[in-house]
Amino acid sequence: MNDSLARADAPVLDVWCELQCPDCRSALDDLRALRARYGDRLELRLRHFPLEKHKHAFAAAQAAEEALVQGKGWEYVEAVLGRVERLDREGEPFLVEVAGELGLDVEEFDTALIDGRHILIVDADQAEGKAIGVTGTPTYVIGGERLDGGKSQEGLRERVTEIADRLLAEQE
Repeated sequence: MNDSLARADAPVLDVWCELQCPDCRSALDDLRALRARYGDRLELRLRHFPLEKHKHAFAAAQAAEEALVQGKGWEYVEAVLGRVERLDREGEPFLVEVAGELGLDVEEFDTALIDGRHILIVDADQAEGKAIGVTGTPTYVIGGERLDGGKSQEGLRERVTEIADRLLAEQE
């Protein structure tokens, strides 16, 4: 999912995430800090990696894609991740409720979850993630380096910053 306003030549930070993952919620502060630091000089791309142990993760990934289509992808992701426990308990009705809170077209949103129009995007992300060795979330990929935040997020923001700074310096 990419709804950033990044420059065409901006380095890309792929964030392999799943919206029912408490560790991904913890990573939100890092992502906000990176967006604040780099603005349009770094493209943050949400990549879906729903884990089987979370029964609503696949639907949540599809919901995030529909929110992107409707213009509020990252806002939606943050709103859902901020309330992981409710997603655990309530499932798809909660996903639709969040869409309504953000002013999205709830009927279209509900239809998208029913007709599965975003399944191929989620499946493609998951397959690519497996192919490059993603095993848990969050996992970051920047400048060809994979950083696994599923085990520990200690020092990850600093590592991403270090790589992004290097990539930006190489462009100058």
